[in-house]
Amino acid sequence: MSRFLRIRADANARIGTGHLMRCLALAQGWKARGGQATFITACESDGLQQRLSDQGFHVITLKQSHPEPADWEITLQTLRTHPGAWVVLDGYHFDPGYQRQIKEAGHRLLVIDDTAHLDHYYADVVLNQNINAEQLHYSCEPYTRLLLGTRYVLLRSEFLTWQRWKRKIPDVARNILVTLGGSDPDNVTFKVIQALQQVEVDGLEAVVVVGGSSPHYEELQSAIRDSRFAICLKRNAPNMPELMAWADAAVSAGGSTSWELAFMGLPNVILVLAENQREIAEGLDASGIALNLGWYAEISELAFAQTLKTLISNPTRRRAMSEEGRQLVDGSGTDLVVSVMAEEANTVLPMDRLQVRCARFQDAELLWQWANDPTVRANSFRPEPILLDGHIRWYREKLASPDTRIWILELDQVPVAQIRYDRVHADTAEIAFSVVPDYRGRELGIRALVLTSGMACRELGVKRLKGVVFSSNEVSVRTFAKAGFERVGQERVSGRLCHIFVRECSRNIGEVHD
Repeated sequence: MSRFLRIRADANARIGTGHLMRCLALAQGWKARGGQATFITACESDGLQQRLSDQGFHVITLKQSHPEPADWEITLQTLRTHPGAWVVLDGYHFDPGYQRQIKEAGHRLLVIDDTAHLDHYYADVVLNQNINAEQLHYSCEPYTRLLLGTRYVLLRSEFLTWQRWKRKIPDVARNILVTLGGSDPDNVTFKVIQALQQVEVDGLEAVVVVGGSSPHYEELQSAIRDSRFAICLKRNAPNMPELMAWADAAVSAGGSTSWELAFMGLPNVILVLAENQREIAEGLDASGIALNLGWYAEISELAFAQTLKTLISNPTRRRAMSEEGRQLVDGSGTDLVVSVMAEEANTVLPMDRLQVRCARFQDAELLWQWANDPTVRANSFRPEPILLDGHIRWYREKLASPDTRIWILELDQVPVAQIRYDRVHADTAEIAFSVVPDYRGRELGIRALVLTSGMACRELGVKRLKGVVFSSNEVSVRTFAKAGFERVGQERVSGRLCHIFVRECSRNIGEVHD
């Protein structure tokens, strides 16, 4: 696969740091397999940018994000340095138009998305690592692969070293970790500190973690000075796994930190700080992994204190929550996602090994053998075997016809696929292609379409190219879609339900949607 990964994700006081931090986990997994990753980011935190750089990743900073034109201009300029590189988009502002531009630039695309809020997704892979992911519906391309659920949770490498660690559950949970995300613009952390003062437990200690660019740091420092028990305030803590191992219980938001807490088997109380956290918090509560207190503004300090104290005093409940969390998030997600990306990429053959030539009469018997392959016949409108004499007559006529073009695709000078264009109307040519059985699954059909579509348009003088594919033929459906054809509808042809794909010759030919 391509060694190069380009990640487009942002972090600021409004959206927090979760998008960028889970992309860091993916970049670490990519690097562990010998790849190189570059972050393209509008990140307000110098500390977070430095963290990315310290781990060996190149960082390109943006002053403004999409839909500002400068975002795409800089991103495209970066992508051009490594054609065919994988691109990752993580952010709610990367709309279908932005995704499509990535694909039309010839890149493979992974979109990390928590809500299925867009009208359409053009990604090769859509990743939703949340507990409710499988309940959502994604409108996407026929070739899109969906990775849904907590088995795909992206965990940073510093967590994975704790995979075999076993948590001890004390009778009383005296060590409390408070982590409400990298931004916390409404300073809910202050409210939690105030509520903790009402928890009557001897020997209580707390560590409060805030983001590196928190605007409330001085106010929080003042609050912990007045605390009735020991509270340690940490900014942009680099050792979160150690802090989670130290803690007996946690208070968190409903974002990506929830999956880190589950992996570490740390029982926690969730306060919902953003609308996109509601379903996550509810799902974790229903699974017995966390206690969801709901929207932060609707819970009183007293009610919060009572809930936390109940959890602190109930080791049986905390043990069950810890075990459920470790089962839900086992730490294999990052490796699974990188494996899928590698699997998707390894199907593509290098373009420099492929050649296209015009079919010759000497190819007649070879094409006859290919045409009688059982899979080819099963996906043909006339499934009965083809006799050689009849094929020779038909083939001779096709080669001589001004309405037909046939090309052979060769890999290292070995014929591996054929593609035929027949002008069926003055402005339309229909397509038929096949791939040798030993070379299927390596996207040769896509390459055949890309390499010959422009020639077919010019030589046949048509305005559009058309593919008619049985609805049951998923491979050909994906092939036309990934080659940039648009699915315009369905028709019954010879009694079979078919998808109709079209590409206008006026569009740039030669852009693989891979």
